[in-house]
Amino acid sequence: MLWRAHTFRHMVHLMPGQTILELACGEGTFTRQLARVSRGENPITAVTFVPDAPRPADLPPQVSFLTASSLPGPLRDRQFDFVVAVGLLDRRSCAPLLQYAYEALKPGGEVLFYESNPWNVVLKARRLLSGLIGRHDPRSLLDRRQLYALLSEVGFIRVFAVFNDFVYAPLNAWLVWLLRNLSIVLENTPGVQTLAGSILVYAQKPPRAVERPKIPLFAHEQLRQAVSIVIPCHNEEANIGPLVTRLRDLFGGYIHEIIPVDDNSTDATAAVIRRLAAEDPRVKPIFRSPPNGVGRAIAEGYRAATGQYVLSMDSDFQHLLPELRDLFDAAAKGYDVVVGSRFSRHSVLLNYPWQKIVANRGFHALAQVVLRRRFRDLTNNLKLVRREVVEKLQLRQPGFAVNAETGLQPLVMGYTVKEIPISWINRTPDMGASSFRLVRVGSGYWRVLWQLWLRCALRRGTYRALPVGAGPRDTYRYYDAASFPGRRSGS
Repeated sequence: MLWRAHTFRHMVHLMPGQTILELACGEGTFTRQLARVSRGENPITAVTFVPDAPRPADLPPQVSFLTASSLPGPLRDRQFDFVVAVGLLDRRSCAPLLQYAYEALKPGGEVLFYESNPWNVVLKARRLLSGLIGRHDPRSLLDRRQLYALLSEVGFIRVFAVFNDFVYAPLNAWLVWLLRNLSIVLENTPGVQTLAGSILVYAQKPPRAVERPKIPLFAHEQLRQAVSIVIPCHNEEANIGPLVTRLRDLFGGYIHEIIPVDDNSTDATAAVIRRLAAEDPRVKPIFRSPPNGVGRAIAEGYRAATGQYVLSMDSDFQHLLPELRDLFDAAAKGYDVVVGSRFSRHSVLLNYPWQKIVANRGFHALAQVVLRRRFRDLTNNLKLVRREVVEKLQLRQPGFAVNAETGLQPLVMGYTVKEIPISWINRTPDMGASSFRLVRVGSGYWRVLWQLWLRCALRRGTYRALPVGAGPRDTYRYYDAASFPGRRSGS
């Protein structure tokens, strides 16, 4: 349940003060986890359909507990930002429930349901055995296509239904460990994913475009105006403006400067950046000369940064900005490098090309052996790095493999590195990846690993001047604070 609560938080990119309605809360197991991942900042209304049910024990004070014999009942005339439920939809009752969920949402509100997958082989076996002994499962479950169709008919938009979660009973300890590590791959592998334990269903009430809350998320005085934000841009005229605006709205207290690096864009990106710079002196753009390359853009941005910390990120990260709070929390605790991890056991990774997953997992598995350290995903371009570390990096890769340099070099130098779960959600199920592009881009990652091995083992190669072990501590930590345990626990 805690992992599902994290999934909800990442899927909707939860902001403080937004309201949550949980239907069919039962004994409050999921409710407690929702309160936990929301940091106690979101009012939660939990509704049970059990007559005269007592308030479950240990529910936090921000949870309002209600009983209802029917809907809307005590919820009449109330609207919420989000509606969430676990195991609620049934062929016989789903139509009125979905219609109520639609009416209970504010314009632009979102629903998220976790429903049992009728194609799950273990569920089928259980139902067969129960039937043989006269205990028939009364539920009439809906499959993924039926759920998608019903939500669309009610009037929802951006409907999104995916197979989810391979960690389900009965499993022994070894199988639990194995499936925890394989779950991300299995959830994104065509064919195999249909055997998942549940179906995750998401939808939005119109309109599609909704103004998000402008609530400052600044929380750590020691990081005030300490962060330089480096954003490589190539043909990002649609993204860079909203991203910079949202960064200022949410994290203005942290910002020392924002450095958008225009990598020879052929659209109006440069013009948008110039306008942003004219509006705010903290926006300090760089306009690169050829040759192009995201690695060159990041390296140039790092060299120009003057803040105590440098945050690098892609131009299309606007929607996951609320999750940056966790990076700043970790930096405030003293970690030298904080990385947004797509492949942690708490991350949400949906509709990601399975070829990329296999390539990423293969690279990281070998890197752990070669470097004799444990980590999960250090090659994402979402990193918050102490300036001392940035000044010692040796960035040689012109392309995407620079992300391997910025992730692995601090580890080799002995600085503390911490991974933070983030979300990566693609709402187009047929997304693919070119094998040629994977080979072409991936070769740079292997060169980085080879050269790091040469440096560590033989003190030779491209990185021979890298100060191995120069950091204050030779430590890696997975983010395991109280707000991030759960189904996929451990490092």
